[in-house]
Amino acid sequence: MAYEISLAGKTAVITGSNSGIGLGMAWELARAGADVVLNSFTDTEEDHAIAAEIASETGVTAKYVQADMSKGDDCRRLVVAAGGCDILINNAGIQHVAAIEEFPADKWDAIIAINMSSAFHTTAAALTGMRERGWGRVINVASAHGLTASPFKSAYVAAKHGVVGLTKVTALETAEDPITCNAICPGYVLTPLVESQIPDTMKKYNMDRETAIREVMLTRQPSREFATTEQLGGTATFLCSDAAAQITGTTISVDGGWTAL
Repeated sequence: MAYEISLAGKTAVITGSNSGIGLGMAWELARAGADVVLNSFTDTEEDHAIAAEIASETGVTAKYVQADMSKGDDCRRLVVAAGGCDILINNAGIQHVAAIEEFPADKWDAIIAINMSSAFHTTAAALTGMRERGWGRVINVASAHGLTASPFKSAYVAAKHGVVGLTKVTALETAEDPITCNAICPGYVLTPLVESQIPDTMKKYNMDRETAIREVMLTRQPSREFATTEQLGGTATFLCSDAAAQITGTTISVDGGWTAL
């Protein structure tokens, strides 16, 4: 049987999707025919313009819904405001780097809330509708740090490990339904935020761009290449396809070999 990926008639809700990985996923899902609901904690003209651009370029319906992923009620409201959620991508996340004994408690709480607890709240809000419609895909954007660890990232690593655990539980609870739940675990991805860090890295180490990327920024990524947001969007699109209907409860690493070490 040949599988063609068409997500026409499906609605995808992507948290933290006005830039970076989330936006890349939104674009690829829209190109596959899914209507998309973008989200972040801001509510600007630019946020809504991004949704309008996706709709104009791909012909799908796209809208932006403001919701603060640090607040459980907002997470659940997002799913309701979407007007239907066939595909849920939990992508929202923040980072802070500090030693455990110096890690600010408010930063810990925010990272756990946004990076992990939000996925629980959105999933809880989305599953009933997926069961009623007889189809669903939950994709959690974890990280290589959901499978391994680095020093000074206690909250982020704890949250991403928690997301992987939540993925497995969600998959088991939906195993007899036509619903899957998987985690994508990216390594370093060339997002606008990462791109903006390259000049400072070049200056700090007195290196050209390619050397700074290969020898400093990507020391843990054996491929010595960034993953792209388009590649992550393609991975998400595949997980939404019929070909992936029996892939559930697992992690897919898009990390250039990082977690093979």
